[in-house]
Formats: sequence, structure tokens, C-alpha cells
Amino acid sequence: MNQPFVNLLVRWLMLALGVVLSATLVPGINYSNGTTLALVVILLSLFNAVLKPFLLLFTLPFIVLTLGVGVWLINALIFYFVGRLVDGFHVAGFGSAMLGALVVSLTNIFLSGMLRNASTPPPAPPRGGGPGGGKRDDVIDV
Repeated sequence: MNQPFVNLLVRWLMLALGVVLSATLVPGINYSNGTTLALVVILLSLFNAVLKPFLLLFTLPFIVLTLGVGVWLINALIFYFVGRLVDGFHVAGFGSAMLGALVVSLTNIFLSGMLRNASTPPPAPPRGGGPGGGKRDDVIDV
């Protein structure tokens, strides 16, 4: 996917699916309608693009000490914050936000992996005229 707008829409759809799954699976997370879901997705992606890099930078020693668990806590904090900002999107507490952020992250990882595998072209056949058809390592091929 080379078109940036299509890429953005696909990422928003993946995020929306993650939020819907977290509202379905995690008690204490719910949203009222599709408009609320769209607003939540836009705010989550905006906060992930603007606020999250600063939080990662300032909490880098904590993230290193916790072997990456700090990133999950930052995601949960952003999820909880969006739940407080948007009317119609309810996150009961920080524990629900942690589970919701985990569901959204796992959904994103799974779908991104599936899309990456679907868009990867098959490997090209080996070039070269030597025995076995392989490339020789000592020749610079232009």
C-alpha cells in the first residue's frame, strides 16, 4: 500500500476493530454508537502520533527497566485518558484500560502481520549462470 490515505484508513479500521473487540471482551469498556467509536479512533491515533512519543522519551529509563512493559502502561494511560475525554466511551478504571490497551495492541500486531504477509511479493528466483544457478559472493552485480 503506497497510498498514504489508504494506509491511514486501514490503520483506523484496525484500531476501530481493536476498540470494538476490547469493548466486547473487557468488562468496564463500552461505547454508545458508531460516531463515538469514530471519535475514539481519531483521538487514539492523534494521541499515539503526538503525545506518545514524548511519553516514551520521558519514561525511557522506566521502559528499559521494565523490559518494555512501560510501553503497555503508556498505551493504557492514553486509552484511559480518551475514555475520560469522550462522552459515550466509558472506561471503568485503569485495570480495564490496561486490558483494553492489550486487546487493541494484540489486534494491531495480528492484523499488521497479516497485511504485511499478504502484500509481500514472492521471492525472485536466484540469478546467475554458475553451477546450481546461485550468485557468486565475490562478484559485484550491478
